[in-house]
Amino acid sequence: MKGQSFNRPVCPPSFEGWQQLTTSEQIFVPFGHRIICSILSGKPTSIEDIRSEDQSPGIKDFEANFLRLIDKMTNGSKIVINSTGTKVTIKPGIITGGKIKHDCGTSRSIGYFLEGIIGLMPFAKDTFTIEFNGITNDDTDISVDLIRTVTIPLLKQFGIGAEEEIVFKILKRGSPPLGGGHVILTCPIVRRELNSVKLIDEGQIRRVRGIAYTTRVSPQNGGRMVTAAKSIINKYMQDVFIYSDHFKGPESGLSPGFGLTLVAETTTGYSLSAELMAKAGTTPEDLGLAASKLLLTEISNGGCVDTINQTTAILFMVLSPDAISKIRVGKLSPFTVTFLRHIREFFGVTFKIEAGDEGKTVILTCRGVGYKNTAKRIH
Repeated sequence: MKGQSFNRPVCPPSFEGWQQLTTSEQIFVPFGHRIICSILSGKPTSIEDIRSEDQSPGIKDFEANFLRLIDKMTNGSKIVINSTGTKVTIKPGIITGGKIKHDCGTSRSIGYFLEGIIGLMPFAKDTFTIEFNGITNDDTDISVDLIRTVTIPLLKQFGIGAEEEIVFKILKRGSPPLGGGHVILTCPIVRRELNSVKLIDEGQIRRVRGIAYTTRVSPQNGGRMVTAAKSIINKYMQDVFIYSDHFKGPESGLSPGFGLTLVAETTTGYSLSAELMAKAGTTPEDLGLAASKLLLTEISNGGCVDTINQTTAILFMVLSPDAISKIRVGKLSPFTVTFLRHIREFFGVTFKIEAGDEGKTVILTCRGVGYKNTAKRIH
């Protein structure tokens, strides 16, 4: 996921434990993840000089919107934005739970907000049920389809949803620029603590599944994407099924669009994914071919956790019990490398990084902090 990022924090003497960021030099750590680490660790944070050298300095509207969502999800958080928007300070409060409705706008997709808050929802006082309106699929953020098919199964590896099911419903799709999508996520809380994990054995690719979605365009576009994608993937395996998901009428949102989500499932129960959303002038055939090649690249990189979910896995490894957790990933993205530094700053956890498979993959190992859900209601 692409997004605004900031440099490493420095603790000023005025407030013990205060995390302060200066400059927006790095480009791989989203604004939201800094806020999430602050809330989970209980450490206030200050982010300064946000795009101070740009023609339009300060936080963007989607970042302000993310802060509004955080304000809805917490009680007692103090969020202050200065008059120019170039400085944000937050003193974290308690994660509350309950039913929330949030309009994500059209600057970023619903996935931008979901990827940010997915680490908060299991540690609330009560179960969250959040309704999101906005763009469900775009070419910038993780789609709602990958969250449903890859991210949520990854959460279950850590024990989230073991006692109560995680429910994710896509009621309406919304393509850019106008959106109009509607999804609902219900995430149960962690009543004890997470599971430590050892996601090491990659196994072999056993099948590929996918979703070719279309909104306010001819449903034939879905079939054309499927045919093009299978022409590449079938050279390597035959168990390939891509579902054509055509939304029409009120359920199709406000803008035309189409895209393709592909997931390779392994014999050991892990998933590697790739996806593309059509831009202006893109044909279904071109998109299908490009998406299938992206998936083959992800498979070639290897690992038990795909690139787009590396940071989610890392966050829950840190929050897991005081025991060793270990995962195998493909290539570490620059975003992940920077996120590891922020994990060290907020939680004091340093990962051991080893080469695996003769340098083809990377093995990440850490000891969890034994994070407890202190906000949960006691029955």
